Amino acid sequence: MTTGWRADVPYLRVSATKVRRIADNVRRKPYVEAMALLAVLPHKGARYIRKVMQSAAANALSQNKTLDEGMLYVKEVLIDVGPTMKRMWTRGRGRADRLLKRSCHISVVVDEVGRVEAGAAPSGKPAKAGEAAQRAGLSGKEAAQRGTKGKEGSSGSEG
Repeated sequence: MTTGWRADVPYLRVSATKVRRIADNVRRKPYVEAMALLAVLPHKGARYIRKVMQSAAANALSQNKTLDEGMLYVKEVLIDVGPTMKRMWTRGRGRADRLLKRSCHISVVVDEVGRVEAGAAPSGKPAKAGEAAQRAGLSGKEAAQRGTKGKEGSSGSEG
């Protein structure tokens, strides 16, 4: 579960792929900068994301009176696929095509700049298994092989 202040809007009548293009531009940006960018974009999805982001910021400012808009950043923007309405599109010669009216769900989480999640590693990322091996530039197999070779070498067989 992510920390921060959230706002969700389900069942918006716009395709998720169209909204994701805009959402990619505002992820992990300061709130004020993201709102300025969304204000000038001509897309329908930009208006929807802007409204949801305003709602998330309003939730943050109402629950924590010490915050202001300059202290917030866009932590995550999720665009999930919603239900698709299927309609008939009449064509010539008595035929019909399928018209898909897609929808999506938008979720925005804003958080305070510099706030660290509880239980997070010092770098801000959760600790992963084999992270030390990755830093050393080793694959999983190489790290496992070196781990067993190191144990064999410590028994005194070498040298």
